[in-house]
Amino acid sequence: MLNANMFIFYVDNPTASKDFYQHILGQSPVEASDTFAMFHFSSDVLLGLWSKHTVEPKAGAITASGELGFAVESAEAVDNYYREWQQKGVSIIQSPQHMDFGYTFTALDPDGHRLRVFAVA
Repeated sequence: MLNANMFIFYVDNPTASKDFYQHILGQSPVEASDTFAMFHFSSDVLLGLWSKHTVEPKAGAITASGELGFAVESAEAVDNYYREWQQKGVSIIQSPQHMDFGYTFTALDPDGHRLRVFAVA
C-alpha cells in the first residue's frame, strides 16, 4: 500500500506563502525558491507550496478547495493556537467549537486553503 507523505498546495505567490507558513509554524522551510517551498513536519509529512503559474503539467483553473489538518493533544492546545494565530493576524473563519469529531477552529492561508487545528474528542 502506498503511504501518502506529501501535500502540495498550488499558490499565487510562493514567497508570501512560505513567509505565512514560517510565521504560523515557527520553522523554516527545508527548501525554498521563487517558485516552490517545502516544509518538513516531525511526522515525516511534507508540505509543498508550488507556484500555480509554473506547476507542470499545467493544472488549469486552480481554486483553493483543500484543508490541512493539525491534530493537537487537547482542547486547551486548540485554544492556545487560536489565540496565537489571531495575534499573528491569521484569517480565522471558524472560532473554536465542539463538533462531532472533537474541538476545532479553522483558519485560511493567503490562497484560501483551510487550516484546521483540532483535538479529537
